[in-house]
Amino acid sequence: MFPFQQDELKFSMGPENETAVTEFILEGFSALDQRLQLFLSLVLLLMYLTTVMGNTTIIFLVCVYHRLQTPMYIFISNLSFLEIWFTSSTSIKLFVILGSGRRTIPLSSCFAQSYFYFALGCTEFVLLVVMSFDRYVAICQPLRYAAIMKPQLCIQLVAAWVIGITLLSYRLVLLYQLTFCGSNKIHHFFCDNSPLFKLSCSDSSLLWKTDSVLVSFVILASLCLTLAFYMGILFCILHLPAASGRKKAFATCSSHLTTLAIVYGSCIALYVRPSEDISLETSRFVALLNTVLYPFLNPFIYSLRNKTVILALNEAIARVTPQLFP
Repeated sequence: MFPFQQDELKFSMGPENETAVTEFILEGFSALDQRLQLFLSLVLLLMYLTTVMGNTTIIFLVCVYHRLQTPMYIFISNLSFLEIWFTSSTSIKLFVILGSGRRTIPLSSCFAQSYFYFALGCTEFVLLVVMSFDRYVAICQPLRYAAIMKPQLCIQLVAAWVIGITLLSYRLVLLYQLTFCGSNKIHHFFCDNSPLFKLSCSDSSLLWKTDSVLVSFVILASLCLTLAFYMGILFCILHLPAASGRKKAFATCSSHLTTLAIVYGSCIALYVRPSEDISLETSRFVALLNTVLYPFLNPFIYSLRNKTVILALNEAIARVTPQLFP
């Protein structure tokens, strides 16, 4: 048996003899058998550690090796940095829920988790557009690549995600204006917007509408731009003279589009379509696609299959091995 903490409600008295919730209970996958929860926690932990190690390796290689300090790898290293924090914002608490049964989360931690999940997620969509634009210029206009993708432009594009995270701080301001005085059970494994807003005793319509419009706009606008750039890339690939070059380019694009289908498909199902169309159980499993599976696949899809990255990694291993095993 798991050492479950007590799942009773915790309240504090408000100014008008009103009981206010001070922490939430994340239901997570409570319907699953306890042994299955433990097995799932071990699998997810292994995927999380692989994600963190893979992305950290990419960041290290880009920082150390000068030949990787090009726009493409700079963008990939920024994506790796975002992925580490994005998956950490939800995965760590999920391991605790599945492994130990401790489902409670303080109000402030819940708000912080919700903020970082959406801020980092929206920023990542913007970065995916930038990366697809970079690949479009590299493949379709290779002679103008150096002139278009100047270091100054790269710095400005990368700085955009910092601005995005800052602008989305409005969520924290609006979240702290909400009051919670009824049930404190969130039927999810993290503080997602829909189940969180439903528990509010105050009017959450402003935050709900703002979130819905902003998230839907970011998802759909970035999807349209990303698909437009990839369609341009595919059109250029079809005009390549060498069949081997077309095959290699198609293989690269297909792997990229597969991961994009996972993240965009899951996010459209969760946040663009009405939430009533998806059951709670389905939404929890769909959320695992963009919080665990997508970050897990990214290091392999974007970098660790790349010959230049593999060569740099082999050099790094060759340098470190004699020092560890003299």
